[in-house]
Amino acid sequence: MTANQTTAIDSEASVLTLRQVAEVAVKILPQQTQTLQQLLSQPQGLDSKFSRFVLDSRQLANANEAESTAPAAFVLLKSHTQPIEKSQQYAKAASKQAAFILTEIEPEALGYNAQNVDYACPVLYIANLRDILGSLIQISLLPTNSLSTINSADDMLSLLPQVIAVTGTNGKTTISQLIAQLCQFSNLSQLQNSAVMGTAGNGRLDSLVQASHTTGDALAVQSFLRQMHDEKVDVLALEASSHGLDQQRLQGVPVTVAVYSNLSRDHLDYHPDMQDYARAKARLFDKAYFPQLTHAVINADDEFAPLMIETAKNSGVKVWLYSLQADFLENSSMASEAYFVAKAIEPSLEGVKIEIETSFGPLTLHSPLLGRFNVANLLAAVAGAMALGIELETVPALVGQLHGASGRMQRVALDEQGSQPEQGVFIVDYAHTPDALTQVLTSLKSHCSGSLWAIFGCGGDRDKGKRPLMAQAGLAMADKVVLTADNPRSEDPEMILQDMQQGMTEQQHAKTTVIADRKQAIQYAVEQAAADDIVVIAGKGHETYQEIKGVRYDFDDRLVLQQALIEASQNKA
Repeated sequence: MTANQTTAIDSEASVLTLRQVAEVAVKILPQQTQTLQQLLSQPQGLDSKFSRFVLDSRQLANANEAESTAPAAFVLLKSHTQPIEKSQQYAKAASKQAAFILTEIEPEALGYNAQNVDYACPVLYIANLRDILGSLIQISLLPTNSLSTINSADDMLSLLPQVIAVTGTNGKTTISQLIAQLCQFSNLSQLQNSAVMGTAGNGRLDSLVQASHTTGDALAVQSFLRQMHDEKVDVLALEASSHGLDQQRLQGVPVTVAVYSNLSRDHLDYHPDMQDYARAKARLFDKAYFPQLTHAVINADDEFAPLMIETAKNSGVKVWLYSLQADFLENSSMASEAYFVAKAIEPSLEGVKIEIETSFGPLTLHSPLLGRFNVANLLAAVAGAMALGIELETVPALVGQLHGASGRMQRVALDEQGSQPEQGVFIVDYAHTPDALTQVLTSLKSHCSGSLWAIFGCGGDRDKGKRPLMAQAGLAMADKVVLTADNPRSEDPEMILQDMQQGMTEQQHAKTTVIADRKQAIQYAVEQAAADDIVVIAGKGHETYQEIKGVRYDFDDRLVLQQALIEASQNKA
């Protein structure tokens, strides 16, 4: 959250009691009556006055300094990475500053009882706290005098932007930004004020604020929703990560349209296996979690599509499918209320022409986006935008105005005028999974008359099993591979690079260059590339930093690459 966001929320902060908040929550969450009654039956703390919720105990001091009338309330959730002893420490320290502590951790595990002198404030325990937490925060962010006007879920919806959520391993950022653009360019006044929330930043497209997580915690999400409403945003296109869905960080978010792109190996340092990963994604299509959901837009070509379709249908949600398989309609057994099928794709380095068959009529689109996988992203975005109300006949003109998300298949020029370097074509992309890297390289291979280069690494403190798979993905498609550092974090970059080279053959080693320093690796490719080569620098995309030994250093692949191209051009002059 930015300083401006914090200030805006500070100015509206009100003095509340948890009883007031819970009583409003009962009206907007009838499906959670039992959990809310459990909250309302707590013996202590319900009438303690508080100014706001915080989810980080370190924020209590700042919150209390800003509020002279009442302290903040501390929400303590179970940690996925730290032992229970840490939670005990946080709780005891927080109790000295908090109005009360609201937690999903059993009081016994925290060493708490009503007479415990270690705690200076009440502790309220709710086993299913995550089922209601987002809504509690949502209500607490409203001015106190508006609480009496909230008598139903519809009353609350009128105070929030409409939300379309996108989930999947790859494509979330591009799809969400394309949807926001389609809404912004449309002639529908109820959609034109659009914004995004996700990996590449939060806010309106021309003023994104960098985000620390794809899906922030419940407080960050709800605070941002409140801010977007206050800024008159009509539609928010939001990226829903598997972590965010699994941990219910989006509880209370009024998702009406949900989009599924694909699933490939990622986050297996968090999820025990791919099935668990898929089940977390499928939550987005379940009305038990998102009661306002009306449409599910699903990539029928993905192997986990049946799970998403089944979840949506069991919830009574309309299923719209999209596919790159020209014979999809003849051969698929998947039933849906609508479909979007790419019957013909003509790619070039300038974009792609697509002939699409839809249940609403045929479409011919000329997209400026590079890559076959961006055809899938575009189909998802078009379907999502139409689910929001955009008409089919307006789509071709809107698509012609689109531009890709920053750091996604982004062609880097020598200057702001778009002058192209003589050394070849240079592209920066966020691809950081084997599947994403394969898609990027496959898309560009057919356009390359010279050598296709791939420069990439793997992040530290993450799934080590992915490392050799990333190397093999690059080697399978690229003519020349440069292995380099990504965000090594606490690990030694050389060790990560060794992990990536496991199982490589002599022939593969022969076309691989290992340069741990990422800047030097980029400079090497610029110096060595020929005029008809295509060079892909993958893994970091929009990121403007490199994290090494716990320190974030300024590092933007696009700027480093552009500077290397300028220097090479000057040296040739």
